[in-house]
Amino acid sequence: MASNLEKTALFIDGANLYATARALGFEIDYKRLLKEFQADYNLLRAQYYTTVSEDQEYSSIRPLIDWLDYNGFTVVTKATREYADANGRRKTKANIDIELTVDAMEIAPHIDHMILFSGDGDFRRLIAAVQRHGVRVTAISTISTQPPMIADELRRQVDKFIDLADLQSKIGRDLSDRPHREPREGARDPRQHTPQFLQRSPQRAMADDEIDND
Repeated sequence: MASNLEKTALFIDGANLYATARALGFEIDYKRLLKEFQADYNLLRAQYYTTVSEDQEYSSIRPLIDWLDYNGFTVVTKATREYADANGRRKTKANIDIELTVDAMEIAPHIDHMILFSGDGDFRRLIAAVQRHGVRVTAISTISTQPPMIADELRRQVDKFIDLADLQSKIGRDLSDRPHREPREGARDPRQHTPQFLQRSPQRAMADDEIDND
């Protein structure tokens, strides 16, 4: 494992991590994830990035965002934008790459190691820029699916690649363990409990729309 003296920051592309874990057949337990990386690294920041639909009265990802905010993560959200394509089909534009990129560049002079939970090839140039600051970069995604969830150009650029499948026993929750009943909104105080909604699919609210990540 890495030295605990190495100043480290986590950058989590929420939608990408969710899709990767889902493809591998499990869900992320964020409480376990944070504890795992705090134990192995001198963790300065744990940043979580996701999009939310502001026009919905209630979003299924909101309880997760609230819990993360109260439990050691810095959450960055961006409102989705809805539009109709040339055929009149309803689409949702959702992309938070710029927010993650700006934050990573700002913190790069102050860290030794960046851990990126994403396989998105669009981050290759970001990784190269961060490395020029002397920062070592690890990407966490998977090559265990067909096709792989990590872009080849990103995997080639990073200093180290960790397959998410190898972390399942440490940070995962098997889908078969999900509760049959959905909890009511506001049923628990996120400041005091690790609620069962962490076993829900955090991006499920986005499934009703076709997502455009361009």
